[in-house]
Amino acid sequence: MPDSNTPLPVSEHVEAEGHLIDSHIMEQIFDTVVEFQGRFEVERFHIGRTNSDPSHLRLRIEAPSESALQRMMTQLLGLGCSPVDTSDAELATVVRDCCAPEDFYSTTNHRTMVRRNDAWVTASNQRMDALIVVKDNHAVCRRLRDVRAGDQVVVGMRGIRVVPETKERDRHSFAFMSNGISSERQVETAVRQTAALCRQTLEQGLKIIVVAGPVVVHTGGGPPLSKLIRGGFVHAILSGNALGVHDAEASILGTSLGVSQIDGRQQEHGHRNHMRAINAIYHAGGIPQAVADGTLSSGILFECVKAGVPFVLAGSLRDDGPLPDTITDMNQAQNAYAAHLTGAGLVLCLGSMLHSIAVGNMLPSWVKIVCVDINPAVATKVSDRGTGQAVGVVTDVGLFLDLLARSLGTS
Repeated sequence: MPDSNTPLPVSEHVEAEGHLIDSHIMEQIFDTVVEFQGRFEVERFHIGRTNSDPSHLRLRIEAPSESALQRMMTQLLGLGCSPVDTSDAELATVVRDCCAPEDFYSTTNHRTMVRRNDAWVTASNQRMDALIVVKDNHAVCRRLRDVRAGDQVVVGMRGIRVVPETKERDRHSFAFMSNGISSERQVETAVRQTAALCRQTLEQGLKIIVVAGPVVVHTGGGPPLSKLIRGGFVHAILSGNALGVHDAEASILGTSLGVSQIDGRQQEHGHRNHMRAINAIYHAGGIPQAVADGTLSSGILFECVKAGVPFVLAGSLRDDGPLPDTITDMNQAQNAYAAHLTGAGLVLCLGSMLHSIAVGNMLPSWVKIVCVDINPAVATKVSDRGTGQAVGVVTDVGLFLDLLARSLGTS
């Protein structure tokens, strides 16, 4: 590496604003510059004087090559750094459906703004791994498969500002939210704080979405989740075919995977019960029809139909059946998930790694996620996918739901 007094060949001025110290963003910025064999010089740093005031940082960064600077800037943008200039975001025209220019800007899940006509415009429908399409003075995040010929998309890294979510300074009431993923956390404490988040979400007029795997049924979580639905604490259930199958099996035959829900004994020929349940739903014509004709008289999806709570069952290659209500086209299933996530303030992910990661990718970073699983690796994977707002609770899903329903006072 060149002598510390020798300037590196290329440089850039960047700035960032927010709760840079207590959210550890500033040290991440410094580490990123060093990681790419660069150097930084702090030209200006203003610390917020109160707990609500943001801090402001301006840096001069140097890199050994233009390519190294571009790679460095890609990472710094995600940390809230933007180049110090007054240029508008650069746009390029899509020439063919689903085919973007090579240097298109790929979004994070953090709030993103683009500069247009000397003003900052906030992109709507924020999600990670999307493009930004600009029309007039409006910007929207759009998936690659949804861009169309003639769309104007943001390219390069100029005129872009990313605003990472920072730790809540007034967070004493929700201290567990800052503790990451741990199997040492008391379940009762996590449940109380999650219940408080549920109440806060409703008070803000936002939705509580449940992402659930079949383990909810296997662990006895069906009855308490049903209580939460009846109590108005669930606005949509996003899951796969397996949840619907085993929920129907439990309702119709009293078993889950052939195991009695009453005494835990394996039923004779119980391995066929889930297929019998699928067959019964087909005879009825679907889940709503099965509720109407009495085939389904209890369970999670029964409560959803009775309460008018929407549910989405996304299919997969390994599905048995699948149920007639299962969406087997993955693009349609993604669209259905995304539609119900609009307006969400809290997402409870319960025992489903696949669907939890998928939902995490669709959410903006200001929507809180509580991920409950007996396996700590599940919550870790959700966070590793870039969903930094995810908090893990390592415990039995059925136990968690039972305690949560009690804490929220559902009957």
